[in-house]
Amino acid sequence: MSTTVVPDKNSSLSKKEQVENMFDSIATRYDMLNRLLSFRVDVLWRNKVIKLLKPFQPKLILDVATGTADLAIALQKLNPTHTIGLDLSAKMLAIGKEKIALKNLIEKIEMVKGDSEQLPFSNAHFDAVTVAFGVRNFENLQLGLQEIYRVLKPNGQFIILEFSKVKTFPIAQLYHVYFRYVTPTIGKLFNKNSNAYTYLPNSVAVFPEGEEMCVILRKVGFKNIKCTPVSFGIASIYQAEK
Repeated sequence: MSTTVVPDKNSSLSKKEQVENMFDSIATRYDMLNRLLSFRVDVLWRNKVIKLLKPFQPKLILDVATGTADLAIALQKLNPTHTIGLDLSAKMLAIGKEKIALKNLIEKIEMVKGDSEQLPFSNAHFDAVTVAFGVRNFENLQLGLQEIYRVLKPNGQFIILEFSKVKTFPIAQLYHVYFRYVTPTIGKLFNKNSNAYTYLPNSVAVFPEGEEMCVILRKVGFKNIKCTPVSFGIASIYQAEK
């Protein structure tokens, strides 16, 4: 298991508490910075998640670490009966609710404040569960994955979209500079929380990826696991089945 990275190593708060406070502090500028720093390629990645789920036509979907509901909203292309977006940050959820209302999706998407390691849902409840850029923030990765496994129906689909470490020359070198130095600098210009955009590259650097993540998913009980790098390996999409 990887070394734990927290937003503020000098804080006495747990990682969970620090992550909640961090996202509360950057919520109002999160969407704008996300689009700016990713050059909107994150939209393409979410579309790939939709494409992977489309053959299964899930009707009840849980989006863990939903943030401002970008993926929960995109999942409506699958025409699910109901989607629940869950997140620790009340302020991120509030912005997500505003976006959902503007798109007239209040009846389709429910936003819930909750903990990925103690999901407030019954066993075998969802057809699909997604997590986009959120598993790095789990305080206990295995416990969070076990909870997701628990709430999935048999043969239910689980998809993770997460940053990974680029290995192809010269993309790796260029991306390292951008991710390690440019991203935190731009983030600090727009946010008072100076830790938020240094935590991002630090957490990616130590987080399990590729086959290491697949091994963890298998230990939890998932099957038919596939890992697909996207955009030269900047991110990876993991698809697994209960």
